[in-house]
Amino acid sequence: MTTPVETLSEIENFSFEDAMKELEMLVRKLEEGRVPLKEAITAYERGTNLRKHNEKLLEEARLKIEQISQDTGGALSTHPSPLEETL
Repeated sequence: MTTPVETLSEIENFSFEDAMKELEMLVRKLEEGRVPLKEAITAYERGTNLRKHNEKLLEEARLKIEQISQDTGGALSTHPSPLEETL
């Protein structure tokens, strides 16, 4: 059985799209209501971790977009966000 630490490190490698796809699958599975309680709790926990992962990715994307600026010549450039410098 996968431990929570293994699950979190696995999820950290997911793209936003892959995490969203799995999260949607888990939600459908839970909404059907035919999942044993223990499995439902495990699915809920994994779904929560997937949601947190995607929130982190969205926040990183938002910060990066905020760092895009236009110089006097009209060219766009990016500047590292404080978050990127700490990662």
